[in-house]
Amino acid sequence: QMDYRLQFVGPTGTNAVEAALKLARRVTGRENVVAFHHAFHGMTLGSLAATSNAHFRNAAGVPLNNITHMAFGCETLCPGCKLGCGMSSLERMRDIYTDPASGVTKPAAFLVETIQAEGGVRIASQEWLLGVQQLARELGALFIVDDIQVGCGRTGPYFSFESFGLDPDIITLAKGIGGFGTPMAMNLNKPEHDKHWAPGEHTGTFRGQDLSFIAGTVALGYFDDPAFMADTERKGNIIAEALMAIAKKYPVCAVRGRGMMQAIEFPSGELSKAIASACFERGLLAAVCGSRGQVIKLIPPLTIPDDDLQEGLALFAQAVDSQMAKQ
Repeated sequence: QMDYRLQFVGPTGTNAVEAALKLARRVTGRENVVAFHHAFHGMTLGSLAATSNAHFRNAAGVPLNNITHMAFGCETLCPGCKLGCGMSSLERMRDIYTDPASGVTKPAAFLVETIQAEGGVRIASQEWLLGVQQLARELGALFIVDDIQVGCGRTGPYFSFESFGLDPDIITLAKGIGGFGTPMAMNLNKPEHDKHWAPGEHTGTFRGQDLSFIAGTVALGYFDDPAFMADTERKGNIIAEALMAIAKKYPVCAVRGRGMMQAIEFPSGELSKAIASACFERGLLAAVCGSRGQVIKLIPPLTIPDDDLQEGLALFAQAVDSQMAKQ
């Protein structure tokens, strides 16, 4: 039911974002792209310019241009946030880009994550996402959804935005699209935009690995089974409940997430990193994220057996207890 053309852009997510940015600029003839505070879109120069975290940006060694970062439309504001996130950010963008005296030119695209995974699992509201899409349409800009980390069934539906009524011009995909850890990234482009590519204009050595195609095809087959989709939702609820129990025990924590991407925010990056280290000592990998590393996100495989999931959650709770006892 989705009218897109597939473009295999390379082995990893930053390749997908680079291609999306190039195509948006070709389609519109404009240079600037709007990204958002706390965004993560990749580590090569074009996508790094759209990434907001100074820890990653400082490694570039050159100016990162042609990107404007705006406040994100969080569903629920993070503790202590002073960036002006939420619906008010949409009105500010509208004022800036529709006022002919603002001194700001119309963008080529708006590049957005429905959930900012590396940014601390910050979830955009449906109203804000629809508003950004509408603003893009009014300005003649493309609306790009980066679904690299939160797509492929991670948050419930196959695409993270399915229940929101969004119709992106470009969708970037990687990570789960390769199935079982094989390197693959692809973009879904609206046909009217895809035709702007000239033959061989965006190519690369490892754009078409046979193993990745095979693994990705097998993985896609899982999503034909409604029971599998329901089971990932059930497991996501198990993770959320386990984190809520920790937050109830330690009220300084905050829990947020969707599907099988759940996160818990701690008062400081030092504490969350100590907890992640304690997890590692117990044989558990837990990813630190957020602007100051103050958030731990839990993103187990969608196929994880219940016994392994419960064991991992128990180890995580032990790690939290071990470090909270030192506070």
